[in-house]
Amino acid sequence: MKTRHVKHLRLLSAALISCGLSAAPALAAGEVIAAFTKNQVDPHFEGVRAGVEQMAKKMNATIRQYVPTKPNNITEGMSQLEDVGVTRPNLVLFMPIDPKAQLPTIKRLIESGTPVLNYNDKAGDAPYLAFVGQDDYKLGYDIAKMLFDHLGGKGNVVILEGIKGSNTGDERKRGFDAALKEYPNIKLLASQPANFQRLLGLQVMENLIQQHSEINGVIAAADASALGAAEALKAAGRGNVAVVSINGVPEAVEAVKNGGLLAIAEFNGFKIGCVATEIGLKAIRGEAMPKRVVIPGAIITKANHSEWLVPFQQRTCPAAADYAGH
Repeated sequence: MKTRHVKHLRLLSAALISCGLSAAPALAAGEVIAAFTKNQVDPHFEGVRAGVEQMAKKMNATIRQYVPTKPNNITEGMSQLEDVGVTRPNLVLFMPIDPKAQLPTIKRLIESGTPVLNYNDKAGDAPYLAFVGQDDYKLGYDIAKMLFDHLGGKGNVVILEGIKGSNTGDERKRGFDAALKEYPNIKLLASQPANFQRLLGLQVMENLIQQHSEINGVIAAADASALGAAEALKAAGRGNVAVVSINGVPEAVEAVKNGGLLAIAEFNGFKIGCVATEIGLKAIRGEAMPKRVVIPGAIITKANHSEWLVPFQQRTCPAAADYAGH
């Protein structure tokens, strides 16, 4: 896999994009795909990249991976987008770091004739080939209800949110809040951002442990922050607190297996990468494809966890047709 780290090309690329250069022609095979992910540290994005690579290889296309060297760095993300305006791939698979900041560049890229498919999380209103992702609201709602039922409908809980202002974080939080309204005997002690990060999840949880003597459950917006929270709880001698999260990366699934986490709502980057690549390639090859594919997510528990322990590189891509009705 080749990760592209590019220098700033803003002025040159913006000029080239605005000139309306003709798009690279669609091919029967051998297309070049520019695939964007947000960082190299979150295993979720490792899964996305693995899915993209596997499907591209199956369909005889070449991948250029664009990943900021600094996690979720908008300056690098903008520079990489602008590089694509110069290099002219046949297809762009795009997920935003900052939708508002990146949307104008994306629109110019599309207007110049480069096909763009939005995947993983929504990137604002533009004429994309399609959107491929999951329903973050439903994932948040389902995993919160699972925790509340596990607690018998009563108890004290805390929420470790994602990044405020991000579509993913906000939608998951909205799902958590909707579930809370259905359980009057569940008390929300605190809801604080952990930004999908392990260290911040640990630090926020340490502070919450100091502030609240009785915590029965933790809802985390991502596996990384859940694992950090579980580590803090264990160190404080409160490892009996039930922790749930969203994603399903192998380390977190291992924690479910071993009792460190109660359950995970599946947000499957590998499947998203596979399906987005297939739909994007077929669309630029002239096939009629759906404009929106929402991949359903399971609840991962100790009873069914085994399939999610398989390393990403050993998994087999599903077909886009498997989700045609979603």
